[in-house]
Amino acid sequence: MTILVTGGAGFIGSNFIRWMLHRHPECRIVNLDKLTYAGNLDNLRDVEVDARYAFIQGDIADPAAVAEAMPGCEVVVNFAAESHVDRSIEDPEAFLRSNMLGVNTLLLEARKLGVRLFVQISTDEVYGPALERDFLESDPINPSSPYSASKAGGELLARSYWVTYGFPVIVTRAANNIGPYQYPEKVVPLFATNAMEGKPLPIYGDGLQERDYMHVLDHCAALEILLDRGRPGEIYNVGAGNHLRNIDMARLLLAELGKPETLLEHVADRPGHDRRYAVNADKLRALGWQPRYDAQAAVRDTVRWYADHPEWWRPIKEGEHYRRYYERLYGHRGG
Repeated sequence: MTILVTGGAGFIGSNFIRWMLHRHPECRIVNLDKLTYAGNLDNLRDVEVDARYAFIQGDIADPAAVAEAMPGCEVVVNFAAESHVDRSIEDPEAFLRSNMLGVNTLLLEARKLGVRLFVQISTDEVYGPALERDFLESDPINPSSPYSASKAGGELLARSYWVTYGFPVIVTRAANNIGPYQYPEKVVPLFATNAMEGKPLPIYGDGLQERDYMHVLDHCAALEILLDRGRPGEIYNVGAGNHLRNIDMARLLLAELGKPETLLEHVADRPGHDRRYAVNADKLRALGWQPRYDAQAAVRDTVRWYADHPEWWRPIKEGEHYRRYYERLYGHRGG
């Protein structure tokens, strides 16, 4: 099987590439990535010499790049996306280009070439806040941010290809992923690396927002099962049930690193900040998937990886691009 993985130099994509190559000797991977600020070829140094792996630099919204990368691929797994909510508040247009126009460009070429399966990676954030119960795949979507709205648009477009053309599409709606190689603007690697540097951990509002912190390798295992047993035209929630309030996640992280809670610093909440995300993943579990990591294990494994790999994250945080962004978002506190 040959798979086109878009956004494969990013966090989840790079972990998925490594997962599939290690577990499937017959698998071949083509990685199409634009290499934006969050794309990093260092994420794949251990597989870049593998003859089964090929990298092409390009934008999923560029038809020429997609036409170069996709021929010969039987499956497309689209991870490529602008994904940080705070950035979407600053610049919604960039999110529309990647998360909607880019999806359409991929779908057009995939349908033209007769790709046998297209997997659109979406997010649990498309449902909006889960205040009363965990969401089912049949529940209506109600996105709150430009990011989640753009992801909703992309997945609706993908599903329209199934309804209109019978083109084989699966949509996944995943909970918050954590684990190795996540760009340190996201909350767990940001907090972990700030704590290791003795800098404040900026807690939005009261910190009582609740998330399902799923280990990225559990997500990879879920996608592996869906490539084999998932039904085209279906949506699958991917959530581990690892619910933690943000303030409790931060305290667990500090305890793991032996750092004081005086590093916690409450800052103004972001606009449109949803209180709770939660999905019911029984449909996926019925296919045989079970997460291996509970909430504490997922957070601790992630923290230990960053503690053991300062050579990966320090150059990112010391770069001018990262420092300017951090200062815009949080002021000069710990930037």
